[in-house]
Amino acid sequence: MIKRFVCLLFVCGVCLAADESSQPSLTIYNQDFAVIRQNLALDLKSGVNSVQVNDITMHLEPDSVILRDPSGKHAIQILEQNYRADPVSQQSLLSLFEGKTIDFQVGGDNGPIVQGKVIRSGYVPLDYMAMNGSRPYVQPTEPLIEVNGKLRFGLPGMPLFPSLGDDSILKPELQWLLSTDKPGRIPSEFSYVTGGLTWLADYNIIAPEKGDTVDLVGWVTIDNQSGKTFDNARIKLMAGDVNKIQAGQNVPMNRMAMAASEAVAIGPPVTEKTFDEYHLYTLARSTTLRDHETKQVEFVRATGISATRVYIYDGAKIDSNRYNGWNWENIRNDHNYGTESNSKIWVMREFVNSEANHLGMPLPKGRVRFYRRGDDAQVEFTGENVIDHTPRDETIRIYTGNAFDLEGKRRRTDYALKNNLKTADESFEIKVRNHKKEPVDVRVVEHLYRWTNWEISAKSDDFKKTDSQTIEFPVTIAPDGEKTMTYTAHYSW
Repeated sequence: MIKRFVCLLFVCGVCLAADESSQPSLTIYNQDFAVIRQNLALDLKSGVNSVQVNDITMHLEPDSVILRDPSGKHAIQILEQNYRADPVSQQSLLSLFEGKTIDFQVGGDNGPIVQGKVIRSGYVPLDYMAMNGSRPYVQPTEPLIEVNGKLRFGLPGMPLFPSLGDDSILKPELQWLLSTDKPGRIPSEFSYVTGGLTWLADYNIIAPEKGDTVDLVGWVTIDNQSGKTFDNARIKLMAGDVNKIQAGQNVPMNRMAMAASEAVAIGPPVTEKTFDEYHLYTLARSTTLRDHETKQVEFVRATGISATRVYIYDGAKIDSNRYNGWNWENIRNDHNYGTESNSKIWVMREFVNSEANHLGMPLPKGRVRFYRRGDDAQVEFTGENVIDHTPRDETIRIYTGNAFDLEGKRRRTDYALKNNLKTADESFEIKVRNHKKEPVDVRVVEHLYRWTNWEISAKSDDFKKTDSQTIEFPVTIAPDGEKTMTYTAHYSW
């Protein structure tokens, strides 16, 4: 077996090799960051050791670095750490030649050469303190070059540099001064938090030509924009709302048991377990995650899921901008509040994330796409939306669009405000029309928004109270039929 080696560390001027068969380990969060763990073979002497590490990402958070001996046999102390995350570029090299004259090639590879003195490069190095919000970010400026005794903004051509410069680096680099209690070879573990890595979940739900028994396929999509390739990596995905302070902020971020076919005797590509207050999904196979690569892995496949189609008519159309800043008393006394009508009837999909319904695995938040097979066996897209992190045994309800053949109309028929008695009475009429050739069930939702103390003093149909200020009329509308509901709400304060 041939083992390949890369030059990773320089200790006191000696190049040490890191065995590539040592797997890196990644825990990626769906909030655009990850924890990286990799093994470093340190060979330390007595006293202070100078070590450079350049097998790191472009977005490493230097204050998150942990270096330790996982066996606990050696104590390793980082006396000093310097982080350089600004590899060589045209702009950085230009800054190294400020005050000097270099050649510029004008008009392409065969163009003439002119000489120009770099008065100002305009370059601003990457600033970690500015990136994490500890100090203001300094904007780069335009280069200023002197050509034939005259100053000009911008470059006169392609700069031709005579050398890299003594202080340039080709990759992001950590420079350590290390000490240890026992000199010798130490198999250490190096870990850090980095940006540039994230993941998300996507779900495809396919319904048959008729009926509400659907199939579900879930994908994990991993995006690597970290500036580093991870070869043969062990990857875990953390789902949950983990508190992570954003750059420039000091506030928190705001927001299955697989039903496999019996004919396929293979293990699941992703396993799940509870971890602290979150859920951890582990990819069964090690994989190579290249820089600037998007990788997808199927993580759930289930069939025979009962996903009921639900029609909801929420007829009140309220302009929230108009009432922005109003208090409850002003809203209560506004004669026109809640009188505008919305005619659209929502189409919802509702299913229970339970083992009895062939699911039962905590589902990470992500986009859900719905499809239905036509009579020609072709799959057609019928809507999409997103779900939040959903524990097992919870009901998922997703809005997928508006019904074409259903129409609603809501109007107020009476309103009486009696401030001296501290009461108000308000009556509404709601009509729902069905242009389909089969009957449909519709949930008509009404919000008792005018005050917190209320009672229904008159009604045409039975309703159920869904929360402290919402009622719902479950009605069935005949084919090509219409259903009318009326009710009166009595408010007191």
